[in-house]
Amino acid sequence: MEFTSATQPTMYFIGVTTTKSSIMKVFPLWAEELGLKDAVIKGIDIEIHADPQKYRDTVEFIKNDKLSLGALVTTHKLDLYNAARRSFEYLDTYAEMFEELSSISKKDGRLEGYAKDPISSGLAMENFIPENFWKEHGGEVLIMGAGGSALAISSYLMKKEHGDNIPSKIIITNRSRERLDSAKAKLDGMHPGVKLEYYLCPEAKDNDEVMKNMKPYSLIINATGLGKDRPGSPLTDGCLFPENSLVWELNYRGDLKFMVQAGEQKEKRNLFIEDGWIYFIHGWTQVISEVFHVDIKGEKLERLEKLANSLR
Repeated sequence: MEFTSATQPTMYFIGVTTTKSSIMKVFPLWAEELGLKDAVIKGIDIEIHADPQKYRDTVEFIKNDKLSLGALVTTHKLDLYNAARRSFEYLDTYAEMFEELSSISKKDGRLEGYAKDPISSGLAMENFIPENFWKEHGGEVLIMGAGGSALAISSYLMKKEHGDNIPSKIIITNRSRERLDSAKAKLDGMHPGVKLEYYLCPEAKDNDEVMKNMKPYSLIINATGLGKDRPGSPLTDGCLFPENSLVWELNYRGDLKFMVQAGEQKEKRNLFIEDGWIYFIHGWTQVISEVFHVDIKGEKLERLEKLANSLR
């Protein structure tokens, strides 16, 4: 991979199809609102599960280039951590716990890595999950995909601070055994009150089979990436969503077939459907805050959300 030294304060977006992301239009508005003079964003596209050297080269470039200030990482959070963790002088608790990175920044001459998803996913869920939802209904959670987002969402839902307002069960499915085993090793025992189950589901019909046995008032999540960078859904068109449930598509762009499938059953199964837009906003503002060392909360966050919504 070839890199060109930044000539102005630059934040990078490390992903797969970065030019298609709304952040490319949103960032200039946010930078102006935050007073980030001359700041720009650039995408770095890397194929899924790339050669580890590509991740190391990318991190080392950002580390050593003066005006390259940091990056948000999506899709590659686990692979980048495993390949390049030794380049970092500081890793936060979540990064080390889940062995993933979503944020790269610099502070006092050191390269810092953070896993921001447990925070941003929690903020997003607080936006649409009704208060005391789990306590009142005893529902379950199905997370299809065992990557960084699945770990973050699970850890948030099992936080001790939630008391007895926790899911009765969290089920994680994945197409590959390795990721599934890794998730199990990191999540088991986190909360004794939540039962955890893991299923190898190499085909969409396997996820259908798992979901058809779930309780009403559950939360069904597409955390596979299917429907964004790659077309399709982790479910077949013959799937059956549990009644009175919440359906969360972590993507906000792409063919969003998972959302289409849920939409077809919305009235009959009484589903509430949420896309990944609020997750997108919290995910980016959390990382921008680290990269540019600016506080983004309260009214400032509300102004950024309004600016982003104006372009949607």
